[in-house]
Amino acid sequence: MSGTARPTAGSVTVRVPAKVNAQLAVGAARPDGFHDLANVFLAVGLYDEVTAAPADELTITCSGPDAAQVPLDTGNLAARAALALAARHGIAPGVHLHITKDIPVAGGMAGGSADGAAALLACDALWGTGATREELLAICAELGSDVPFSLVGGAALGVGRGEQLTPVEVGGTFHWVFAVADGGLSTPAVYGEFDRLTAGRDIPAPTASEALLDALRSGDSGALAATLSNDLQPAALSLRPSLADTLAAGTGAGALAALVSGSGPTTAFLVADEASARKVADALLGSGTCRNARIAVSPAPGATVV
Repeated sequence: MSGTARPTAGSVTVRVPAKVNAQLAVGAARPDGFHDLANVFLAVGLYDEVTAAPADELTITCSGPDAAQVPLDTGNLAARAALALAARHGIAPGVHLHITKDIPVAGGMAGGSADGAAALLACDALWGTGATREELLAICAELGSDVPFSLVGGAALGVGRGEQLTPVEVGGTFHWVFAVADGGLSTPAVYGEFDRLTAGRDIPAPTASEALLDALRSGDSGALAATLSNDLQPAALSLRPSLADTLAAGTGAGALAALVSGSGPTTAFLVADEASARKVADALLGSGTCRNARIAVSPAPGATVV
């Protein structure tokens, strides 16, 4: 261990939120295979927790809904985060990471990215590396496009691949219902379908919607509902046509707006208040078009030691 590191004696647990994309504007594929984005993130109050404890080597365990779908090797972003921090500070990556899962897996809500951000913060505290916020964000950006926002939370505009963040002002609380689909959707597959569907078209450079940013600042749910958008939604619906039935069930039950969350297959419904959220969630559960419906509010804090 490096001479500047002061490890903690016990374990460290970090709580980290899911996200929803209020706007996901997607540009054409770049030479590196990524797409330029204008990505307005909102952190929502569904959380994973990652606990880091001293160990002789890097190991991962997971509990909670869909835990069986979570990789327990170095393909997991939590493991990659621990390895990246250890390598930067000359530390042996001896840590046991336990993920308590509550964010839908492969659901377009950045659950894997959230775990990467949480593991990074937990290992920094456990190992006493004293990494600056800028260093943590740089490692997050290396791990994936959504990981920096999972660390920061709140609301932000992400550009580039989504990793270059600018905070966004939010003037109130927004109520959401999330319909969890059976099975996941691969983010690369959804982007590949986006490329197929838009082949030959002139795709404009992605920009943030000023009307949407104004709606967030004002805290006006009706105004926000009118401006929500996701350029990946046609691709997600092409790969999973049944999601259209879920969207229709939620809007039929009174949701102000509905959209696919990120790359899907989770669908997000903006509602007016808590009572409306319960009504829409019950309708979605009764519709047979999803396997679960979760209620949450935004914005929510980013990765936090608890």
